[in-house]
Amino acid sequence: MSAFLSSLAVDRNVSASTQNQALAAILFLYKAVLELDLPWMTEVVRAKRPQRLPSVLTVDETIRLMSALDGDPVEGLVVRLLYGTGMRLLEALRLRVKDLDLSRREIVIRDGKGGKDRVTMCPDALIEPLKARLAERKQVFESDRAQGRVDVWLPDALSVKYPNASREWGWQFLFVAPRFSKDPRSGAVRRHHVDERLIQRRVKMTAAAAGIAKPVSPHTLRHSFATHLLEAGHDIRTVQELLGHADVSTTMIYTHVLNRGGHGVRSPLDRLLR
Repeated sequence: MSAFLSSLAVDRNVSASTQNQALAAILFLYKAVLELDLPWMTEVVRAKRPQRLPSVLTVDETIRLMSALDGDPVEGLVVRLLYGTGMRLLEALRLRVKDLDLSRREIVIRDGKGGKDRVTMCPDALIEPLKARLAERKQVFESDRAQGRVDVWLPDALSVKYPNASREWGWQFLFVAPRFSKDPRSGAVRRHHVDERLIQRRVKMTAAAAGIAKPVSPHTLRHSFATHLLEAGHDIRTVQELLGHADVSTTMIYTHVLNRGGHGVRSPLDRLLR
């Protein structure tokens, strides 16, 4: 087996994640299918995934990206929210009406990565657009309620604990899909949140229209949010809290992509040429 895994890496030049997937499949074969307990298999070394620096937009590139946003205003608002708050894409799309506290300029992110809740700020520039979005969403909600089709999906067992919550205004998705769809698990027909693929395509198309050569995805906006906060002098612990990182070492990666050279150190060549 070790020879096979080595061949994957050496001869076929597969990535570390592909090699680990092959290892997991072999372990499942022996343990679950053949029901063989081979003690030496637990000592097999897993391939280490290489650490990559995240792609980050400069402030100028971010301005160009935001200026090039057009088309669907809901999609544009989601993109601005991703950069303005540092949220992950699904965290933004799963926002409920009750998660917004615009008077306090706060947004509560529920059940983020690792099942954790956190609070992030709401940018002043998005207060009025979010108020307008809430008003539009309220109209859709009232129209759906008149048709008896206001039910919304609830996570975990909340639908059992709070049987009426799925029809309440506060639990409705903020960024709701324009059409009803069928839940593949329960078979219920209702409105879900906006499809994440729409936002992914919008970001990619907008970056191309803005003339940005580097690869740009919704997660690039999260990386840019963190990097620009650190560039502005904000404390790394504050950035860690806003991003929802469990360990500050995860946030530390953004110190390597600051616009001040490697690790913020000035090159000796620059001192010689002064």
